[in-house]
Amino acid sequence: MAQILAPSTQWQMRVPKSSTFGSPIATKMWSSLLLKQNMKGAAKSAGKFRVLALHSENSTVNRTEKLLNMDITPYTDKIIAEYIWIGGTGIDMRSKSRTISKPVEHPSELPKWNYDGSSTGQAPGEDSEVILYPQAIFKDPFRGGNNILVICDAYTPAGEPIPTNKRHKAAQIFSNKKVVDEVPWFGIEQEYTLLQQNVKWPLGWPVGGYPGPQGPYYCGAGADKSFGRDISDAHYKACLYAGINISGTNGEVMPGQWEYQVGPSVGIEAGDHIWCSRYILERITEQAGVVLSLDPKPIEGDWNGAGCHTNYSTKSMREEGGFEVIKKAILNLSLRHKEHISAYGEGNERRLTGKHETASINTFSWGVANRGCSIRVGRDTEKNGKGYLEDRRPASNMDPYVVTGLLAETTILYEPTLEAEALAAQKVSLKV
Repeated sequence: MAQILAPSTQWQMRVPKSSTFGSPIATKMWSSLLLKQNMKGAAKSAGKFRVLALHSENSTVNRTEKLLNMDITPYTDKIIAEYIWIGGTGIDMRSKSRTISKPVEHPSELPKWNYDGSSTGQAPGEDSEVILYPQAIFKDPFRGGNNILVICDAYTPAGEPIPTNKRHKAAQIFSNKKVVDEVPWFGIEQEYTLLQQNVKWPLGWPVGGYPGPQGPYYCGAGADKSFGRDISDAHYKACLYAGINISGTNGEVMPGQWEYQVGPSVGIEAGDHIWCSRYILERITEQAGVVLSLDPKPIEGDWNGAGCHTNYSTKSMREEGGFEVIKKAILNLSLRHKEHISAYGEGNERRLTGKHETASINTFSWGVANRGCSIRVGRDTEKNGKGYLEDRRPASNMDPYVVTGLLAETTILYEPTLEAEALAAQKVSLKV
């Protein structure tokens, strides 16, 4: 990931009244044949009727696409809000739309809503109502205008967070005064794999076969090296339009695999921005007829897995003497390695093997500029004596609320005993 500099002012989760929105992303339309009056060379009958001919696809007027791209702003104050939430698997995303009477600037202006939790694996059929609480809003790159995407978390009718609501606990951690005072920054590197729709095999790979070995694909260009660049670029622009703090993108080591980076983001916004960026990516791949996979090891064998490396720093780490604070944070992380691993994504054991730029899942390690460690510290951080660390353990399907919350909790709030610190320092070769 590019060096983390400073958080964007976009993180405040509101849409300014003066925003001028561009045109939305056009939906991929089904090819269709319409009966249309042939103005040139149409056969004529003896009566007043003209023969209707089937025109080619290029001359077909696609009326549905015109309606989809219609800007309703001049005609009504009403907007469409797409309420988005996380489903029962903890990784699937759900959404539905509702009309709001006027444009809004902040999620607090939006009403709560409900959905059938028995259909998402989040509630029993006899008591299926789950309540959505709007938490963050983004501009809608699909509908354009004043329309918005709304990131929500889910509660029981009594106001208790449901088990899959990981945002609630993260928000509590990030509202703790000690954490607030440290102004935690996150830069998250989201890797993903694009699959062919019908065969669930990576994009650009021969069906049932394999491309050449890894090497030419990372940040590569060319029809034999880069597969899915149009999806990556469309996603990049859609995120910028939405107000997501996306900071870059690149092709990854395995062909058909890509990465984008979000951040630096402050506190709870890191999770909100990643979840919204994932939703937008799901919608774009839906339109393109490609399947999005966040599996941490989509292809077994000598192929790189997919991670979600999380760059992290606190105010104390970024100030003079910060490297010592970073080493203390690494010490704390080593003591809670098992807790972090258990929450860093399903199937991560298939990825964290000690090969393909990963550390072993069972062993905590750290190093300067070492991508084979659990925690990597950059050369600039070592040289400057301050900066950030990179947690390379999270899988591509991790929950960003869980990972960011755990990092803040372990490095700021967790207080191990002096004996545990001494043993850990010896084990991971740290002098604190």
